[in-house]
Amino acid sequence: MAMKLRLARGGSKKRPFYRIVAADSRMPRDGRYIERLGTYNPLLPKDSEERVKMDMERVQYWLSQGATPSDRVSRFLEAAGMLEKKERANMKKAEPGQKAKDRAEEKAAKAAEAAEAAAEADAPAEEAAAE
Repeated sequence: MAMKLRLARGGSKKRPFYRIVAADSRMPRDGRYIERLGTYNPLLPKDSEERVKMDMERVQYWLSQGATPSDRVSRFLEAAGMLEKKERANMKKAEPGQKAKDRAEEKAAKAAEAAEAAAEADAPAEEAAAE
């Protein structure tokens, strides 16, 4: 049986509350689970001790049995010092696409040409003023 340590959502609409559970990976997210290991309340401030509560002995037991934590649960375990920090891929979603980059390069090139033309136009006027 493929075991996962994951979050099961509870709470009402727009007021999330999660249980940290050990569940069979084939079960639904909020469905049947084997054991409840803790809670996570994202509405509390980040420095609150009540935000994430876990029974570390049971979490350690399930990890030793081969359960794999979900990404969010593994972050909680890393923060608690139970797992070593993993290197995560930083997705480049905020980076503009290729067409936007090309447009920005064209705009910069036109601005540079305009600056050169303005400098050339000013240069003969300065020479004439100097004579």
